Amino acid sequence: MATLYLIPNVLSEDSRDGVLPTEIKPICVQTKYFIVENVRTARRFLKKVEPSINIDELTFFLLNKRTSYKEKMDSIAPLLKGYDVGIISEAGCPGVADPGADIVELAHKNGIKVIPLVGPSSILLSLMASGLNGQNFAFIGYIPVKPYERTRTIMYLDKKVRHDKQTQIFIETPYRNNQLVNDLLSKCSASTKLCIAMDITGEKEYIVTKTMKDWKGNVPDMHKRPVIFLLG
Repeated sequence: MATLYLIPNVLSEDSRDGVLPTEIKPICVQTKYFIVENVRTARRFLKKVEPSINIDELTFFLLNKRTSYKEKMDSIAPLLKGYDVGIISEAGCPGVADPGADIVELAHKNGIKVIPLVGPSSILLSLMASGLNGQNFAFIGYIPVKPYERTRTIMYLDKKVRHDKQTQIFIETPYRNNQLVNDLLSKCSASTKLCIAMDITGEKEYIVTKTMKDWKGNVPDMHKRPVIFLLG
């Protein structure tokens, strides 16, 4: 039976050794069809996993927010013919805050076996290291950009933290990281805790949790760096 493998990628170019499990290598070697967000970075990733892989023998299908339903169906065609296919995330785990979820959904609808491979998830790693509630949490995705919606969302999340004891996890476009923290400091309760998890698994990894009150005047520069934010 053909299998759809969900292949995790590193979170940082300078990730520590051992971030990816050894089982990824043989699967990448034996698979000839891949669904990716960016062909160039996917090729580079495969060469790092195993330099002997002949990239020219591989077939890549692009997957992003503009990919049509027909194109998605074309990408699972090899599976329907009995060939294994791998989804490679740009960073972290396919299907989690990642367009790969659409392909996984199609695989299930077509009776295709799906196997997720173990790998780094910035969402789970940041939650593990935050010290915040790991029993009740929610990943929100991106915070709205428009000022009114942004303020309303931040205040809602702050309320969820205080009333439901639910950790709120979210991200921002890297060049707006600093502004987001300024907005959080101005809109959230002084006692609400904020964890800033930056460059996870990288050489400059930074994971610190403080109350909003204690963050004021002590916020690191996060401009254009990969960050996960957690409220608790």
